[in-house]
Order: sequence, then C-alpha cells, then structure tokens
Amino acid sequence: MKIAIEGQRLFRTKKHGMDMVALELINELQKLDHENEYVVFVKPDEDKTTLKSTSNFKIVELGGGPYPTWEQFALPKAAKAEGCDILHCTSNTAPVSPGMPLVTTLHDIIYMESISIFKKGGTWYQKMGNMYRRWNVPKVVKISDKIITVSKFEKTRIGEFFNIPENDNRLVAIYNGVTEHFKKIEDKKELDRVKQLYKLPDNFLFFLGNTDPKKNTPGTLKAFSDYLKKTGDDMYLVMLDYERSELEKILSDIGDKELINRIILTGYVVNTDLPAIYNMCKVFLYPSLRESFGIPMLEAMRCKVPVITSNTSSMPEVSGNAAYIVDPYKPEEITHGIIELLSNKKLREELIEKGYQQSQKFSWKNMAIDVLDLYKEVYKKHNLTK
Repeated sequence: MKIAIEGQRLFRTKKHGMDMVALELINELQKLDHENEYVVFVKPDEDKTTLKSTSNFKIVELGGGPYPTWEQFALPKAAKAEGCDILHCTSNTAPVSPGMPLVTTLHDIIYMESISIFKKGGTWYQKMGNMYRRWNVPKVVKISDKIITVSKFEKTRIGEFFNIPENDNRLVAIYNGVTEHFKKIEDKKELDRVKQLYKLPDNFLFFLGNTDPKKNTPGTLKAFSDYLKKTGDDMYLVMLDYERSELEKILSDIGDKELINRIILTGYVVNTDLPAIYNMCKVFLYPSLRESFGIPMLEAMRCKVPVITSNTSSMPEVSGNAAYIVDPYKPEEITHGIIELLSNKKLREELIEKGYQQSQKFSWKNMAIDVLDLYKEVYKKHNLTK
C-alpha cells in the first residue's frame, strides 16, 4: 500500500493548529509503520528541518501556485505519478477529482456556519480561505471514502449539516493528541530563557486569541479588564501572534484603551517555547465560542496549569470535568473564573490534578494507529472491488 499525504504547509516557518496535527500524524506513522510506503507532498518553504525522509517515507517538494490550484491540480497529478493507492488530505479541503481513493481530515465546518469569519470579522486572507472551503468541502464530503474529524461533537455537527446518516461509517471521530514536550518544567534556566526572550512579566494570564471571531477575543479582554478593575492586581495578559493595531480597535470597542499597558504581545512563538509559557502563567484562558477540539487546553493541563474554557461545542467533551467551565458569551463568568482560580487554592489544585489526568487520555500515537487502520480499510475495500 502506498499512501500520499498532503502536507502543503509543513515547511512554512509559522505553523499553526492543522499543520501541527498533520506533522504529528506523520511523525507517529514513521515510528509505527515500516511496511507500507508513504509520499508526503509539501510546498517549498523555509523550514526544511520539519520532516525527514526515511526508507519508506518520501518527502516531495511540489510547486503549483497558490493553495487552490496546488491542491486541485498539482497534488492529484503528482500523487498519481508516484503510483499512490490512497490520498489523505489533512486540512479540511481536497481535490474534487483526486483520481484515487480519498481520505479527508475535516477538522471542523465552522466556516460553513454563521459564526464564520466569512460573515463578520477576520482578515481578507481568512475570508478568501473560507470562500474556498465553502465551495470545496460540500463536494469533498460526497466523494471521500473516509472523513476523519476530531471530536464526537464535530462528528455529530458534520453529520447533521451534510445529512450523513448515523450508520454511515465513512464519518469517523479520531481524537487529537498532546505533544510530549508539553510538561511541567523544573529547569529554571529554560524558564528564564523563554521569559527573557519574549519579555514576559512575573504574573500573567495566557490567552491564545487571534482575529478569528470564534476565539472570543473581545469577550476575553473585557473579562480581563473587569478583573483588574475589581481586584487591582498586578497582573498581565500574554497574547501571541497578534497585531497591536487590531488589539487597539478591540480595546476601544470595550471602552478600555489603557488596558494595552497590561497586555504583552510576544509575536510568533515557536512550538518548542510554548511549554515554558504555559508553565509560567497563572491561568490559561480558552473561552472560545466554538471549537472542534481544543488542543491548547490539553497542552496547558499537561503543563499543570488550571484552565478556563467554555460550555459550548467540543470543549466540555475534551476538557472533561477538569476545567473551570464558563458561558463564553458572558464576560462576567470569565472574570469570576479568574478570581476563583487565583484565590481558591483548593479548587486550583483540584483542577490542576484533574487536568493532568485528563490530558493523559489523548496521544498522537493512538491517533496514528486509528488513522492507519482507516488506510488499510480503504485499501482493502478498493482492492476487493477491482
């Protein structure tokens, strides 16, 4: 069996959620499977240390223009030329004429919903991406031999949206994992290195907000503003790759322009530095409006940090009973959660321990085993019907 894996963005320096999931899948398959052959297709970019070829894993740098033309034309043509039996597209979209059995990882369908940045907010780049997805995904859902999604919630949501019957075994939920370097760090030198590199304060909350409306950045900033007004604490909020001009607009909208003085914008943080930031923060804030999974919650839990998250979509499913749950549409609940986790030592310690135990239930190895089983099922089905 020869499997083509789409990893278009894996050589780019600034990798994000779906890129990291694809990378972890490939890393685990390289450890697990020495029998089958793989060809991983990536677009040329700067970070060529991300993936290494092995005896049965071939890495192919493939040109072919912007994302849509690369995916629709260059990718299926190259996979066919390599003699692949199955094509696995890892990031929500896929060729509408793949020319071979297709496995699609459909992380979510948020871009099909009213909360989507296609409707309101977001950058033009994000809007164009959502337009492409809205055209592509309904077609891909119909032709995929297997559709992998990342939570039971999202499986139900996709099934309902696209009228896929519950007994249709094409749609499968396979949980994401947590990378091993997310853990409690005892090395003070490592913590100091990251603290100095990103100019972090002594006391801070950590929030992975961005311009996507689903991240609830205005609500979270309002909650932080109210927390400071209620307590007068010497506390900061650390955010990652966020533009200052965008932040200033939100602060103006919530009526607290001065809050900018209590927010640290680090710029892009490489994944290997994230564990130290989790370790140093007092509370991790993840009160999103909508998520299909929520890997950062588990990363924080693995680092033994208390988590505030939402009562919506997949977040209760993934966090279990191990996080402080709030209604993300009510900033006052987020504020109360921050106060509770910083003042109630018993609750804090209880959620830290429960969170660590919850995070142990998820692993990339288990994810890769399940995905490999799907490849075998698809291959067997098509070879029996030839």
